[in-house]
Amino acid sequence: MKYLVLLVVVVVVLWLARGRRPLSPGERANGGSAAPKQETMVACAHCGLHLPRNEALPGRGGLFCGEAHRAAFEKAHPSA
Repeated sequence: MKYLVLLVVVVVVLWLARGRRPLSPGERANGGSAAPKQETMVACAHCGLHLPRNEALPGRGGLFCGEAHRAAFEKAHPSA
């Protein structure tokens, strides 16, 4: 029984230690609260889906979530 309790204590200590990570230099300078990097979100011109700008496909009518929506939009709006 005492070995089971010891095993549980060791597992809990390892689990807690694994969750902690050293602070980066930027986090140390800000007191441990470095803001996460924000990505610009854009909406697909065809369906309105929001996605990161670096994943969007540019087209004649704006930005699109995929090739199929870019083609569908350009087919529906030939003068755009």
